[in-house]
Amino acid sequence: MAMVDTGSVRLHVQRIGPGQGRPATATVVLVHGLLTDSLASYYFTVAPAFAAAGLDVVMYDLRGHGRSGRPADGYTLDHNIDDLEALLGLLGVRGPVHLVGNSYGGTVAFGYAARHPGRVASLSLLESEPATPAWAVKLDDILGRVVRQLAHSESETIDWIAAHRGRHTARLAKGAARLVRGTTLARDIPASRVLTEDQIASVGCPVLGVYGGDSDLAEQAPWLEAVLPDCRTVVVPGHEHSILVEASGTVGGHVLTLVEHAGRVGAEAAG
Repeated sequence: MAMVDTGSVRLHVQRIGPGQGRPATATVVLVHGLLTDSLASYYFTVAPAFAAAGLDVVMYDLRGHGRSGRPADGYTLDHNIDDLEALLGLLGVRGPVHLVGNSYGGTVAFGYAARHPGRVASLSLLESEPATPAWAVKLDDILGRVVRQLAHSESETIDWIAAHRGRHTARLAKGAARLVRGTTLARDIPASRVLTEDQIASVGCPVLGVYGGDSDLAEQAPWLEAVLPDCRTVVVPGHEHSILVEASGTVGGHVLTLVEHAGRVGAEAAG
């Protein structure tokens, strides 16, 4: 475990590599989702397989999440992109990285790729989408419902989660409640600066979108393939938003295939 101070927040970071003295072939950075998520969703799913495949794997808790610092304000999408940029610099990561983002983490990763196209070798969006005006409206609705529900019946909600989803999930829900109640996150994220379609289309690195067949986000697949110059999407039947945890083998396999593809594209461009 390591704590990295970006100057505006302390971020909890985990980093694992191939082991046995083998040099890493590339760096993959894993960005998790909102509220109940943390780097643990990667650590216990795809991260070990990525390291075994020869990758340098960087995971971190977003500001306000997991073991990272929880400032009272500063939770816009740009704040999170700034954190990712600062983190990579402080870790001494050189060269283009492969970004993997789950849910909101994919929105952060896409924003970084739009801001720094030359620094991203590939981009994997797991149940995720770029920041558009429609995305901002949707997040405002979701976070608004969370705030209203916690304001009226937080203890009842946590008790229901403990009874129906288990104590671990209830602990995560309590942490999410503290985050929403004690920070400006629920106001900041919907108010974030969004991307134009031209900015989205400017992301030229190889992009992978992985969606659950029963998720409403699967509707993003055709649009992503139409607007991005190098994009492939995969829809996995029988899954919803928790596809990273429920189908980690399938997800990890598709991401590794993309990383290999991006490596060939980069080698051809360099040659």
